[in-house]
Amino acid sequence: MENNSPSVIIIGAGPAGLAVAGCLRAKGLDFVMLEQGEGVGESWRRHYDRLHLHTVKELSHLPGLPFPDAYPRYVSRDQLVAYMENYADHFDIRPLFGQAVRKIYRAGGGWKVECASGQSWESANVILAMGLNRRPFIPEFNGLDTFAGEVLHSSRYRNAGPFKGKKVLVVGMGNSGAEIALDLCEQGVETALSVRGPVNIVPRDVLGRPTQLTALALAKLPPWLGDRLGVLLRAITVGDLSKYGIKTPDMPPAQQLRETGQTPVIDLGTLKQIRSGNIKVFPAIERIAGGAIHFADGTSGSFDGLLLATGFRPDLEDFLGDTKGLLDEHGCPVDVIGTGNWDGLYFVGFDNYITGGILGAIRRDAVRVAGHLAGQI
Repeated sequence: MENNSPSVIIIGAGPAGLAVAGCLRAKGLDFVMLEQGEGVGESWRRHYDRLHLHTVKELSHLPGLPFPDAYPRYVSRDQLVAYMENYADHFDIRPLFGQAVRKIYRAGGGWKVECASGQSWESANVILAMGLNRRPFIPEFNGLDTFAGEVLHSSRYRNAGPFKGKKVLVVGMGNSGAEIALDLCEQGVETALSVRGPVNIVPRDVLGRPTQLTALALAKLPPWLGDRLGVLLRAITVGDLSKYGIKTPDMPPAQQLRETGQTPVIDLGTLKQIRSGNIKVFPAIERIAGGAIHFADGTSGSFDGLLLATGFRPDLEDFLGDTKGLLDEHGCPVDVIGTGNWDGLYFVGFDNYITGGILGAIRRDAVRVAGHLAGQI
């Protein structure tokens, strides 16, 4: 079934897609929005129950509509979902739900988008706004198929309820892994972390001031100076964690973000539980045999559950096929606006390399993309 050709197709009705749609509405431009789920912010609805934004609300809203005054400084998952629903209503954004995109390719001088539903759309301009966390990443562990307990990726974790009375190993100490381990521990679950390599960790707040605001101030300085001050702040607030099994990287937190897109761990209390011995830390997994996990340092332990906080991948190759020259080494687009073979494609929600969080990058890039399209259409 062929539909009319809209001026713009937006793929994804999460924060990135909504942000671009709001900016296009403000410029009087129309669009079609395709969403594989059944509501806006579908992936956020599935995040774990205790989740709050790690970035302050005044710097995390979408373009043209601040968060309600009654919202706390760090917005909860449910509040963010309600805000996105309100944002869609405010800007009269009406996604077409149940439209899972399967293929995007050149057609008739523009782009054709085919969905699993059998429907397709053509347009000169397609905005990919599915974001970085589209597909859960599960590494290959030697013997994982022999594990006797439950194996769960962090994308499917909701709360500690199913793990009461069990011994759980959280694999990976990014922001999700650290917070999920804290959630399990605080609910009385015997919890351990497997930490493969050095980790940059910073507190969410220092003496009542959000670390995000301090990081943004440091980012205005020359990198060599801002990085040195960041390392000093890390040393004062976090210190040496090597005796607890966590090594500190040589790379400063801000440099790590700029060069790798890896956000430092924002500590909400996990370190306190590690220091008190309530959360044990193990190194990388070497192999798994039944319920026994063998680690790289020769130690081992028995666990009832493995919770894999091992991240996500955007996997844009699934839609576009050959992406040579489009993506960086981490699978993210090298620019927001496609050029050359990718002219007419736009990418919002993939820049994780800037200080201030992904929502701030989304707001910036949505404005840029809408401005570019206004000059094209």
